[in-house]
Amino acid sequence: MMNSYLKTKFLRAAVFCIMTGSAFGSRAQVSIALKDLSGFQSPSSNWHIAGEVSADLNTANKLVWTSGTGILVNQPEQGVQSHDILFSPHGDLDLELDYMMAKGSNSGIYLQGRYEIQLLDSWTNLTTKAGDNGGIYERWDDSKPDGQKGYDGHAPRQNATRAPGLWQHIKISFQAPRFNQSGQKIENARILRVELNGVLLHENVELSGPTRGPLVNDEVATGPLRFQGDHGPVAFRNIQLTSYDKPKPELADLKYSVYKGVFATEPDYKKQKAIAEGNSVMLTSNVTTLDNEFLIRYTGIFRVKEAGDYNLGLMAPGGSGSMVLDDKPVFAAGDRRRRAKVTLSAGDHPFIILYFKTADFAKPALGLLVSGPGIREYVISDANVPSGEPVDPILINSNNNTILRSFMDIDTVRVTHAVSVGSPQQVQYTYDLDRGSIVQVWRGGFLDATPMWHSRGDGSSRPAGSVIRFGRPTISLALLSSADAPWPKDSVGTGYRPKGYKLDTDDRPTFMYHAYNSSVKDRSVVMEGRQGIRRDVEIDKPVVGMYFRLAEADKIELAPDGSYLIDDKSYYIKVDDPIAIKPIIRDSNGNKQLIIPVQQKLSYSIIF
Repeated sequence: MMNSYLKTKFLRAAVFCIMTGSAFGSRAQVSIALKDLSGFQSPSSNWHIAGEVSADLNTANKLVWTSGTGILVNQPEQGVQSHDILFSPHGDLDLELDYMMAKGSNSGIYLQGRYEIQLLDSWTNLTTKAGDNGGIYERWDDSKPDGQKGYDGHAPRQNATRAPGLWQHIKISFQAPRFNQSGQKIENARILRVELNGVLLHENVELSGPTRGPLVNDEVATGPLRFQGDHGPVAFRNIQLTSYDKPKPELADLKYSVYKGVFATEPDYKKQKAIAEGNSVMLTSNVTTLDNEFLIRYTGIFRVKEAGDYNLGLMAPGGSGSMVLDDKPVFAAGDRRRRAKVTLSAGDHPFIILYFKTADFAKPALGLLVSGPGIREYVISDANVPSGEPVDPILINSNNNTILRSFMDIDTVRVTHAVSVGSPQQVQYTYDLDRGSIVQVWRGGFLDATPMWHSRGDGSSRPAGSVIRFGRPTISLALLSSADAPWPKDSVGTGYRPKGYKLDTDDRPTFMYHAYNSSVKDRSVVMEGRQGIRRDVEIDKPVVGMYFRLAEADKIELAPDGSYLIDDKSYYIKVDDPIAIKPIIRDSNGNKQLIIPVQQKLSYSIIF
């Protein structure tokens, strides 16, 4: 709960922001440099600028950092635990950043200081609620009975949370509430979209009012961005803000003509008779009752209120379209991309738009996409757009231990013999039968099989959760002349032969293959508490010089607890008994590799 001291600090900060002006007023996109704390409002002593930060998986509510720049760290201190960082006011905003949680930590991002996206170490939770990581926090009413005080919260669609000490990436698109000239609210604020670690959590969620614990309980057109700092340690980096505060272009003086027939290019209008014509208040395909084989020609004014570069897109399903602006072609008929950037002065620009409808499988629809600096992409059209028929995704759940074979695209490589293994704990992985390797792991939904089963399909599926890919697929087991020898690029000379897999009584697979005259058994199971997967590899005839590749990445670090942080703190690898068999971090073609000499058995965990 916020005390009166914090409310006073907020009001002073808000006055400061109004006096100094918005950080977003002159530029649409801002990257927060994090060289010092001068860009923040009255930061307290529990906020720091750091060069590196880490958290121990087994230590609650503690971050450790080193001097430097680029990372904002909050570590609540004794007596200093109720402070927030405030940026200048914003309205419509896209926010994108990385953050790291300590074990058991709790924080939040308050848009306009009023609407909270929750940040929480809810790593191992199977189900989600509004108070979990990535959730839209509840509103609160103390006058209601116990158990009913919290309301109008929105749980994330799935748990896409990463482990404490790992960097997580969040994208938030926010639309501020709208007010008329009298200051009355005419439209609620909206969370247009939230993505966490590559997974869509929320889409077009209306916010009836401020969530619990706002800096001020009113609603405004602009308000400061707040990072909560009174509940637990959290770190932020790569903060990018895109403000949408510029006036939108408009269409005016719209006139249309409709011609019946199949047209590939603009006809000679002297030889054609329009079946309908007139004025229109909007760009729409509804000026004709024809479903197909027609041409609509629009003329009018594209009215620009502020000079700049604008991105345009023409939506013309079931055919093609063209656009001429200021007597210059923007899109040509037959151009399937129909995307272009134009530089326009403030004022009126005459245009012509043509819509050639020739295919009967698509419904008529016509729209013009517009975006630019300070302008979020929007559609000038009627309700027919967006174009095309949406495809319902074909999702495969893993309510039980589940296996599906398909193609899988990994790092520009199509794995043609991929086996995806799902679990009711929603911790999943994909195994490459051609290389004896795990190529990706993920948490959340199992598989999206739409590319494989929709229409003709291409045989591929894709993870439906928060995925970590392990780079270009390669063999896991190799015979090296020394620990510095290059890792083989393929299985040539290894004698590699896949032998399929066997299921245990719980339908979990053990993969088998031959390599270097040895038989290999490769089994992975979900770790206790959904922390990741544990992998056990058994080799019946190990030979001297045999190594197993645990990871390859740009960066590999040894953590204080003996685990390894892979790919700039994207996931952990922890080897059983690392003293007896010590992994080796080595350079390999500009990357780092983590390899380990293998004897008869290797056991390690992938924690994410």
